[in-house]
Amino acid sequence: MLLKLALSSIKTRLKDYIVLLIGLVMAISIFYMFETLALNSSFIKENSMISAVGFVFHAGSVLLAIITVAYTMYATSFLFSLRQQEFGMYMTLGAKKRKISLIMFIETMFIGLCSLVIGLILGTALAAVVGNLLMKQLDFTSTTYAPFYVPSMIVTIIFFAILFLLAALFNLFRLSNVSILDLIHADSKAERIIIRKKAIVFKAILSIILLAIGYYAMIDIKTTQFIGIIVALFTITFGTYLFFATFLPLIIQKLRDKQIKKSKRLNSFTYAQLSFRISQLSRVLATVAMLIALGMGAIAVGFAFQNNGVLIAEQVSPYDVVLSNPTKAEQKVICSMDFKEDFDYHFKTDDKAVYFNVKELKSEPPLVSRFSASEGTKVYRLKETPNDKNEAWIQFINFSLPSSTLGTREIKFVDGREFDTKSLKENTLFIGKVPDFESSLSTLKKLDQLEKERYNGKEEILSKYASYSQYKIFANGTVFMGFFLGFAFLTMMASSLMFKILTGATQDIRRYQMLEKIGVKRKLLVQSIRKEMFLIFLFPGIIGFIHVAIGMKMFSFLLVNPYYRFFIPVLLFLAIYGIYYFITVWLYQSIVLKKDK
Repeated sequence: MLLKLALSSIKTRLKDYIVLLIGLVMAISIFYMFETLALNSSFIKENSMISAVGFVFHAGSVLLAIITVAYTMYATSFLFSLRQQEFGMYMTLGAKKRKISLIMFIETMFIGLCSLVIGLILGTALAAVVGNLLMKQLDFTSTTYAPFYVPSMIVTIIFFAILFLLAALFNLFRLSNVSILDLIHADSKAERIIIRKKAIVFKAILSIILLAIGYYAMIDIKTTQFIGIIVALFTITFGTYLFFATFLPLIIQKLRDKQIKKSKRLNSFTYAQLSFRISQLSRVLATVAMLIALGMGAIAVGFAFQNNGVLIAEQVSPYDVVLSNPTKAEQKVICSMDFKEDFDYHFKTDDKAVYFNVKELKSEPPLVSRFSASEGTKVYRLKETPNDKNEAWIQFINFSLPSSTLGTREIKFVDGREFDTKSLKENTLFIGKVPDFESSLSTLKKLDQLEKERYNGKEEILSKYASYSQYKIFANGTVFMGFFLGFAFLTMMASSLMFKILTGATQDIRRYQMLEKIGVKRKLLVQSIRKEMFLIFLFPGIIGFIHVAIGMKMFSFLLVNPYYRFFIPVLLFLAIYGIYYFITVWLYQSIVLKKDK
């Protein structure tokens, strides 16, 4: 009987439970995918590149777990508030709290079981697709990778089973502390806002100060470093909540007063709707703004790491090809390449030193990269006169020549006459820069392979392509984590906002019915709903975007250009946000407006 009641209740509020289900399924599937990529031991051991990014997926699982806990508690709390009147009616008719609690427990665990089954199926398919994409990106084929991985499945089931159990117990605790009268009249309570001007002013100023401190800590991350990240985390979070609690009611009130004076259509009614229960709405919108910042930020950082590979490789080595005494096979490849800048340096070696011709170096000064804490990495032309005490020239030679050639030898810069008089074998150092690094990757890869074959693993290859390849390994893991984490965060964010709006929808039915009875056209009511929902979605969207736009500056010490192709995550966010906006408007309209006969 209780099971039948629980299933009937789920069927009655299927729309609300589907919204919860979508968020949970996304979280479970992405969590399982991360764990599969991180825990698949034989797959990790098979390739050192994969093991290098394994921690990235572990970190993604942890972040997703934290957000999922908050989302699940938040969502189940909203679903409980939707059912309060129904539970009160059951108890009035003689049902005991113990029985009602059992119904709630069955409902929560049933939704959890459904989301877990669907999430694991979707997660297995996702793990297969992402695993193959990752191997393709790393140019590696695995024979041991298993999308259906039992240890990952066990970890996922245990974590979410505990989470759903905690959510069920949380709602049971809430029910045990609420009286029957409070349950019955839950929907008829409006929030009473007590305005204390001094407290509002103090909180408003404090929110601006906290946000300013957080933004400064992120912008000047080179100075604030790890402490700056911690400071920004706390100050921006608390500053955002205070900002919405103080400025949002003020903005809505000002807009409402302005529309009352104009008396234009239903605008005054729209702003009156927004001001109703505004204190609770402000907390939800602040949470949504932070989730937007996390979601869009995760995607933006992932794309930034992916797209900064060439820029970072440019800092490591301004030249694309640096070869000492190229072999015939390497010379053949070099001849097939198009260079916008290339030259040969000649050097001689004996047991004590490596000798370079100063005249030759001065006639063709190379590009070098230099790092400073204040300016970052700068690429410039080395026009200083080469000498034994010039660190820039010595560093350039150290990076250009293989360690087997240098050994313990000193680097000596001699004039042309002295260089010619040394009866030693003359060697060649080839330097080249191609017009487009990315379009030449296949050729550069071939040169690296020839260098590896030449030294047979006895020499570490420190080419620009090798640096780029190593960076791309980490970047590929980061972009996968960022994209899926961001997508999960944005889905949960929009679901949370939808929950809040739809929770209050039943209270608004009478208002819209009254407006229809006095002759207000259905078209105007729909326009009012769309505008109200647009404003609710707009405020957290703007604040969340500002957080991300400033927060990306925090990665300037890791990335050459953290805003490179920043428009991609912004467009993705707008697409997800827009979809949820239209779904919310449609669901809200279906609740508050009667269908036309």
